[in-house]
Amino acid sequence: MTLKICVITGSRADYGLLHFVMQGIKNDPVLTLQIIATGMHLSPTFGHTFKEIESDGFKIDYKVDILSNVDDGYSIAESMGQGLISFAKALNELNPDLVLVLGDRFEIFSAVAAALVAKIPVAHIHGGEVTIGAFDDAMRHSITKMSHLHFVATKSYRNRVLQLGEDPKKVFLVGGLGVDAIKQVKLLARKELERSLNLEFGPRSLLITFHPATLDETKAELQMEQLLLALKDLTSTTLIFTAPNADTGGHSILRLIEGFVNANSNAYLFESLGQLRYLSCVAQVDGVVGNSSSGLTEVPSFKKGTINIGDRQTGRELASSVINCEPNRLAINEALEKLYSSNFQETLLETINPYGEGGASREIVRILKETPLQGITKKAFYDL
Repeated sequence: MTLKICVITGSRADYGLLHFVMQGIKNDPVLTLQIIATGMHLSPTFGHTFKEIESDGFKIDYKVDILSNVDDGYSIAESMGQGLISFAKALNELNPDLVLVLGDRFEIFSAVAAALVAKIPVAHIHGGEVTIGAFDDAMRHSITKMSHLHFVATKSYRNRVLQLGEDPKKVFLVGGLGVDAIKQVKLLARKELERSLNLEFGPRSLLITFHPATLDETKAELQMEQLLLALKDLTSTTLIFTAPNADTGGHSILRLIEGFVNANSNAYLFESLGQLRYLSCVAQVDGVVGNSSSGLTEVPSFKKGTINIGDRQTGRELASSVINCEPNRLAINEALEKLYSSNFQETLLETINPYGEGGASREIVRILKETPLQGITKKAFYDL
């Protein structure tokens, strides 16, 4: 009898991290992989990225379509409510032995809430992290409390999960999945990447991903306007934008990027690069700009600089390659000058990624196989 593990993925970002865990489950004779695709995967605005899952040879067992065309607070809350209903139905039909999720997205919160009341054990990856500038922070810690197995990226994140009252025997330090993917993906060479993207890199190049900081007092679109003002004068720099998340204010950011790309021939926008092209871009560009977690958890492994704008990622562990700056034109310009300075470039060679050296996917699959699930949903609060 095999163990049915249902992986729930809602975006290009978490799928890229989960890919090798999913492959490990699929290849293991003791485990059966189930997949629920939801969130941005099913949206044409974000490139219908569920097709990437299928093209990688995975079978999607259930699609839970909950995103609205509007991204204000009311619509996000409405999507969460619809998600709770739809995930309850999906889990009832699939009847998994365990649900596996990653991160802090609102659709993942709804899925885990449905699993909790259905008494289905939940394994959570990348808990214990802090992102003060987004409501994802509260979502992540809430998911931790509704989960039963925890796979964390660093020692300090493990300590934080313990601080939330979780049993130390159920909290496993495995490292970051992003580092694991970098070690396993064979990247595209520069010319291959240019052909795939239908562009040519200029003398300088930057990869830009900017998401709404959902708890910031300054509106996301105002912050994006400041970033674009800083980038406008970089006419000899190839600017590669990836689309923002489906969070409050995401559509406004996307419209601004579209307008900028239409007006600047050195700028390009991609709804979804996919893991291979994204990591290949990181390897080729001079640095990464924006407020994506990838700039903190993955980019340091490439010995490349990251300009981390605003408070969205405040609280995460940082490598020495990360330059923090305020979301205004002057601060971003200063950060760009530092990124390209010879002194900073020399320090990049000594960068150590705090999220580990790889191997997390294999370790997660091993622990899932070896951990008894009987009685695991009844858990006590562990007092320090």
